[in-house]
Amino acid sequence: MALPFFSRSAAFRSSRTGRWPLLVLLGSLAAAGAGWAQVSPPEITNPELRQLETTYLQQLKTLHHSIASTRFPFRFSLVRYVEAGPRSPSAGDSRGIEFVRFHERTVLKITGNYNAALSATLLTMNERASRVFHDVFVPILRLVRQDIPLDTACDAIGFEVSYHVLGSSKAYEFEGKEILVAVFRRDDAFALAAAENDAARQEILNRSEVFVDGEDFGLALGERAPIVLDALGREAQPASSSRKRPAESATGSESSLAPAATNSRILLPVPPPAASSGVMPGRTAPARDDVVASAPEQVHPATQADADGLQTKYQVQLDALAKEGLLKFHFVDYAPPSFVVFHNRVYLQVTMRNPREFDANASSIYKRAAQSFDLFLAGQLKGVLERVPADAEYEGLDVTLLNHFSGKPAGPSASSGSQEAIEFALPLKPLRQFLDADITNQQLLDQSIVLVNGVRIALNLQQVE
Repeated sequence: MALPFFSRSAAFRSSRTGRWPLLVLLGSLAAAGAGWAQVSPPEITNPELRQLETTYLQQLKTLHHSIASTRFPFRFSLVRYVEAGPRSPSAGDSRGIEFVRFHERTVLKITGNYNAALSATLLTMNERASRVFHDVFVPILRLVRQDIPLDTACDAIGFEVSYHVLGSSKAYEFEGKEILVAVFRRDDAFALAAAENDAARQEILNRSEVFVDGEDFGLALGERAPIVLDALGREAQPASSSRKRPAESATGSESSLAPAATNSRILLPVPPPAASSGVMPGRTAPARDDVVASAPEQVHPATQADADGLQTKYQVQLDALAKEGLLKFHFVDYAPPSFVVFHNRVYLQVTMRNPREFDANASSIYKRAAQSFDLFLAGQLKGVLERVPADAEYEGLDVTLLNHFSGKPAGPSASSGSQEAIEFALPLKPLRQFLDADITNQQLLDQSIVLVNGVRIALNLQQVE
């Protein structure tokens, strides 16, 4: 069930937009890969959050790299949307660290997916949440204490982490999600990172906000049953309650989220169509008692260490590219070229500012993306590619274009402010073929990934012209 002020299990919402679930930054300035955790401060409309992003940008990037380099019992990945399924256009977006407003407090939030599947038969909800707390929250809090200043100008540090719960019926097995959320006062978060035993951690948990699937939860470490909320002085809120205000957008307006889609993933055997939706978020069916956890891993994915190695190897060349890019290729000065991990591959990421302005009310995102590529980016690619490392160790070029609007957008575009980010992840081989006139622009895009404000789109150049 949902928190009274959010839909479904989204216990957080970004103060920068009212349309996207779970602390979303509408407007993707940076690459959506694991090595590029932050959007650009100029894209953040809330002045307080923009200043925080500016002040702590390097520390947030360092924390992102530390998390990406840490080995957890099962795979953990930072994400923007815990509700995004593996085939979702947003599944590869890993900008899971940001400052937000939540319950009238400024919170540094960390969002991610923990790729462990826990048995609903062997483990109670409290035991599952306790395990995720120990596996994920505690080690990340230690990294926060290591990488983030103790006097960071925020009120709290929050987590929102999804994990899988194995369930079954008479005919088939399936897998649903649970989402564990915790918000700790800043000093408590750093104290929890230094705590040496569960007794000390429990004391901090008892005075913190904890939710499982959007419901207030009294997490009891090492116990089968949770703590009764009355014993903590916290009253569970029914879904119809409106005692607490919704999170506010950057413009100060209140808005609600659409119900989250079902994210169940069917296991063997495949169920009949009537049951194909699996488990609804927030509901967990009994699971087989012979399966406790599983975590399918991808084969040889690129790591942040790979990206960092290339960054060190080519830093001199990248510095020269950044300097020339400012003069010739419309690079932005606050996001120098860097190697990032995107879709488990290393890309060289650059950010450009499109000199052309668009009327957001007179064109679609598809037409703007097409015109941005054909009328601007295509003409810049040859010069950029001649100056990037000619190395087969990375997959391609990841270009983020910042498009500016000539007037204030109306309707859905309004929440993204005066600009949008269009990202082109272009593999090197087809990119070189395109520049050699061996393939068309459409053939290049068909082999690439295009995202608008972090959401993947299919782009057919002829259809939108």
